[in-house]
Amino acid sequence: MEWIDVPSEGLTLRDIRRITKRDQAESEDIRKAVEAILADIEQRGDAAVREYTKRFDGVDLDSFLVSPEEIDDAVDIVGPDFMAILEEAAANIRAYHERQVEQTWIDTFRPGVRLGAKFTPIQRVGVYVPGGTAAYPSTVLMDTIPAHVAGVPSIAVFTPPAKDGSVNPYILAAAHVAGATEIYKVGGAQGIAAAAYGTESIPPVFKIVGPGNAYVAMAKRLVFGTVGIDMIAGPSEVGVLADHDANPVWVAADLLAQAEHDRRAAVFLVTPSAAFAGEVEAEVRRQLEELPRKDIAAESIEKHAKFFIVKDKDQAVDIMNLIAPEHLEIAFSDAETWAKKIVNAGAIFMGPYTTEPLGDYFAGPNHTLPTMGTAAFSSPLGVYDFVKRSSLLEYDKDAFTAVADKVMRFANVEGLQAHGLAVRRRIDE
Repeated sequence: MEWIDVPSEGLTLRDIRRITKRDQAESEDIRKAVEAILADIEQRGDAAVREYTKRFDGVDLDSFLVSPEEIDDAVDIVGPDFMAILEEAAANIRAYHERQVEQTWIDTFRPGVRLGAKFTPIQRVGVYVPGGTAAYPSTVLMDTIPAHVAGVPSIAVFTPPAKDGSVNPYILAAAHVAGATEIYKVGGAQGIAAAAYGTESIPPVFKIVGPGNAYVAMAKRLVFGTVGIDMIAGPSEVGVLADHDANPVWVAADLLAQAEHDRRAAVFLVTPSAAFAGEVEAEVRRQLEELPRKDIAAESIEKHAKFFIVKDKDQAVDIMNLIAPEHLEIAFSDAETWAKKIVNAGAIFMGPYTTEPLGDYFAGPNHTLPTMGTAAFSSPLGVYDFVKRSSLLEYDKDAFTAVADKVMRFANVEGLQAHGLAVRRRIDE
């Protein structure tokens, strides 16, 4: 854990990037390994996917597709109580994302000129859901429901199988609730390759969304262009704005809730009260001892916890805007007023009772968020990530004739004679 006494003149963006820098766990070795997997699967399809699944997941699969019977069994295993929770969370997520839907429009801008935009859902998307140290049914809901709301007709979930060939029942139940059309037992870089290039048994997609480990992130980076991707997500992070009026026990708990995600997760406290920061640090140390994932959270705290001591709340906001955190909790009184001053954050949690886990699971806004400072230029996953926009243009004859000479002049300036002739031939006839 590192304390930073912020000078009265503040810090620069370069200072903040240096202080908060974390690597993406990428390397040339990872790149080469992923490039080989991608090339192999693009060339050999199912046979290569089967080999990599056996090598990395320890299971030899005859079929990658999850059967309807497996989904039914998963729903039974999960049980009606948790299914009800999934349904309620899904309803909250769906209601929020329905507000993001945009309608095709066209309007008259000038006499004889109609212009507009046509919104069309992407026709097939892949949702990657990680396995590993934890199951993430919440990610299934967050990444699938916006696609469903957008009207995507084909939504394929890709997730690693267990050694017995099964898929975590909570993931299957969430995919069922969220409206996935297919679920494949393929994870890692090989899952991204199968989604991007397709195989004999897995039709390719047009866009891939969802988080994953360093190999998944590298695979997404390398297939971009063949398919679209949502973002290259780094390890998770939370920033907290708080002062002496906040509850240090609650703030510490919220920092640890993020730290337990990943050894490279980062937590940032920005406060004008050094005394309060000391109380939070003591609480973090105490609460760490209670956590089943103590080793993970402790390493995150030790390497990536940063406490910024500032002169006042305004400087605190300035620092947090430079950090551009994935999650931002505002524990100042009158949190909504301070939220208006935030320009860089993935999701903003206002007030002492709006703890970040509400956003992870239940509130409705998406939890797939920009990390590593990218909230300064990108946004949470949403319906808009699953929709394409096409421009609409229509000129009548009079409107065309009125601007024909100007368009031909542009074409001549750029040396594109065929452009000019496309206009001239309509005038001459």
